[in-house]
Amino acid sequence: MNKNKHAAKLVFLAMMVALGVVISPILRVEGMCPMAHFINVTCAVMLGPWYAFVCALAIGIIRMTCMGIPPLALTGAVFGAFLSGMFYRMSRGKLVCAFAGEVIGTGIIGAILSYPVMTFVWGKTGLTWFFYVPSFIAGTLIGGTIAFLFLKHLQKAKLLSMFQETLGSQAYDSREDVTNDALGIAFSGFIGYLAVTVAVHQFAPDGGTVVNMLRYLVLAAFMGAALVYWNVKRPKAA
Repeated sequence: MNKNKHAAKLVFLAMMVALGVVISPILRVEGMCPMAHFINVTCAVMLGPWYAFVCALAIGIIRMTCMGIPPLALTGAVFGAFLSGMFYRMSRGKLVCAFAGEVIGTGIIGAILSYPVMTFVWGKTGLTWFFYVPSFIAGTLIGGTIAFLFLKHLQKAKLLSMFQETLGSQAYDSREDVTNDALGIAFSGFIGYLAVTVAVHQFAPDGGTVVNMLRYLVLAAFMGAALVYWNVKRPKAA
C-alpha cells in the first residue's frame, strides 16, 4: 500500500471514529446501540477486519471516558466489528456475510462475554450469561440492516469498489445478486418492525392485541415481499 492510500485509510478511520461517537446515542438504551453496528459493518467492508476492530475499540474507549458508558461499549462492538470484516473477506465480498459477522460477533459472542465483564468488573448484579443476548441481537439487526442497505446502494451505483480501491482495501466484483437484493428487502422488515414498535408505544400504548400485533405483520410482510421478489427475479433454469 502506498503512502497516499495509507493516509487516506487513516483519515477515513478517524472520520468513522468521530461519526461513531456522535451518532451512537441515537436509539440507544443499555444493551442496545444500533448505530454502533452501522459503523461496525460499514468500516469492516470499507477497511477490513483489523481497522474495524481499531475503530470499534477507539469509539468504545471514548464513549466510556467521555460519556460514562459502561464496558458494554467495548464488548458490544469489538467482536462484531472484527468478525464482520473477516466474514466479508472470507466470502469474497458478500455484504450479507458482513451483516452475519456483526450479528454473531456482537449479538452472541459479545453479549455472552458482557456478563462476566459487567458482573465482576462493573459490579452489576442480577445478570445471567444470556441476559444481554436479546437486546444485543436486536441492536445488530437494526444497525446491521441500515448498513447493509447503505452499502448495497453504494454497490449498485458502482461506488463501493471505487471507495475500497481508493482506500487501498480489497475490492470485490459487485455483480447484481438477486439473493442479496431479496435479503435486503427482508432485512428492511426489522426497520419497519422498529418503526411500528416506536409508533405504537408513542401513540397507542394501550392499543390492545391487534395494534400490538401490527409490528409482526409488518415484519412478515417484508419477509413475504422478499420471498416473492426472489422467486420472480431469480434466474430460471433453462
